[in-house]
Amino acid sequence: MEPRNQTSTSEFILLGLSENPEQETLLFALFLCMYVVTVVGNLLIILAISSDPYLHTPMYFFLANLSLVDFCLATDTVPKMLVNIQIRSKSISYACCLTQMYFFHFFGIMDSVLIAVMAYDRFVAICHPLHYTTIMSPRLCGLLAGGPWVFSCFISLTHILLMARLVFCGSNELPHYFCDLTPLLRLSCTDTSVNKIFVLIVAGMVIATPFICILASYARIIVAIMKVPSAGGRKKAFSTCSSHLSVVALFYGTTIGVYLCPSSVRTAVKEKASAVMYTAVTPMLNPFIYSLRNRDLKGALRKLVNRKITSSS
Repeated sequence: MEPRNQTSTSEFILLGLSENPEQETLLFALFLCMYVVTVVGNLLIILAISSDPYLHTPMYFFLANLSLVDFCLATDTVPKMLVNIQIRSKSISYACCLTQMYFFHFFGIMDSVLIAVMAYDRFVAICHPLHYTTIMSPRLCGLLAGGPWVFSCFISLTHILLMARLVFCGSNELPHYFCDLTPLLRLSCTDTSVNKIFVLIVAGMVIATPFICILASYARIIVAIMKVPSAGGRKKAFSTCSSHLSVVALFYGTTIGVYLCPSSVRTAVKEKASAVMYTAVTPMLNPFIYSLRNRDLKGALRKLVNRKITSSS
């Protein structure tokens, strides 16, 4: 039968993280708290950086962009899951599913590229400190921050256009809590080879390539730090990179497992667990990771909170 003569489904059923009502109540409370912390934490980071002129530097500029992307990534997936649990409805229309998938990949790609850009910023700051302000000019910072938005838009739109040509004529139950690409491809009753090839190409471009660039940057950084004569200088240099390295481990540790591991070792449970890490846990933890060991950012946050308290009293 030709694909055009097949009847495609008009909606999908998101099975969620659990089908047990008691577990869903616990999951609702847990993810609601996580989402509130994510929203407050990332918005505070953005407000603190934008309101403090001392933080108007490339490093904090990229951090503000990362916080915005983390906020948007969590907002694309978590609220829909919370609504589904609350109203006891797990359906999502075909159009809404593709829309959610577009923004998930858009902000996911942004996350990956921005983390690599931040590694390059640290490389220039530590390996070329005397030329830092010249290299990291406002023009270059604008390109490094704006380029990923255009690139992510193109890649995500291509994913959607390739997905729109598929037909879903069998089961419409999606073993996930949001519309992700890989589970959707398994439901299609038409040939998905083009989609799978594009997934591998994109994974190489937006996961493997940035990760390799990060490793190369930190290899150079470590060599430069080891040449610092004083122990205090080495400790200070390492401390400026430790927060970013924690984010790299969290983000790439989960995305590589989902998109670059062979399908034979992946299960629905593993995919959902990994998705929770990079759509909910990582965006929630990033503000804490970057602020707890950063004296300047903690000072800006303290001033921001004190200013709000003073203005409200």
